[in-house]
Amino acid sequence: MKLSEIRRVLVLGAGTMGQQIGFLCASHGYRVVLYDLSSEILDSALKRIEKLGAWLVSTGHMEADDLPKAIANIELVSDSKKAAIDVDFVSESLPENPDLKAQIFSMFNELCPERTIFTTNTSTLLPSMFADRTGRPRKFAALHFHDVRTCKVVDVMPHPETDPEVVELIRGFAKSLGQIVIMLNRESSGYVFNAMLTTLLNSALALVANGIASIEDVDRSWMGVMGMGIGPFGIMDQIGLSTVWTVTEYHASQTGDAQTQTNADFVKSYVDRGDLGFKTMRGFYSYPNPAFSAPDFLAGK
Repeated sequence: MKLSEIRRVLVLGAGTMGQQIGFLCASHGYRVVLYDLSSEILDSALKRIEKLGAWLVSTGHMEADDLPKAIANIELVSDSKKAAIDVDFVSESLPENPDLKAQIFSMFNELCPERTIFTTNTSTLLPSMFADRTGRPRKFAALHFHDVRTCKVVDVMPHPETDPEVVELIRGFAKSLGQIVIMLNRESSGYVFNAMLTTLLNSALALVANGIASIEDVDRSWMGVMGMGIGPFGIMDQIGLSTVWTVTEYHASQTGDAQTQTNADFVKSYVDRGDLGFKTMRGFYSYPNPAFSAPDFLAGK
């Protein structure tokens, strides 16, 4: 397949990243099918996509006339057979569970055309963990997006069986979305930025979970020394605490590391209360005016 032949993109999962990826593709002229399990989930996702588009317009990142065109390029589908019709490219954004990802890819392998390229947006898993179960390992790799509201960096990470021509096609597709493409020569958990970020976030969680320092002081330390406008706990609120917990819990189960489990349990206490971060307007901080954004935050007032 040539890049020019990619016209219809199927996004699996209508959560935050699925919404962002779908809108990004739609705004660059691709026909997007956004798939999830129910019309209720999809209707909610569309409202958030419209809100995302309005925000991009208000901040000058998108022309107002282009927003209706992008929205019109998005089709909401809860029927898997319908979603797979004539699809050229698949982007998956399901929870960080390799078995769940394998199941959905296996199902769509039976439904999608033979030519269709499969990609996963996994944040921390390796594509080789479930490549064979996709049914088309040579046409499968990781294409990982960051928050498209603030970042244009994407990671392309093949696994050992990925066809080199498919890798180049995925790279070309990412560039067609106006992204800065980071190419990984081989598999590595967390790609490049996330690998560095994970170390920071785990250290921050350990400092608080072990009672060494407060959430606010950990963030003050990072923000004050690095001259940043947000600290580790503010970052986790933006990522979403359900995602942070899922990733941390998975690594705890895989490594048996006691501190990682302690970190996961600490985050889960917020998740259990429904405090999931920015998307629920409450996590480690309360929104829309989190404490760390106040002018006197670094002073500790």
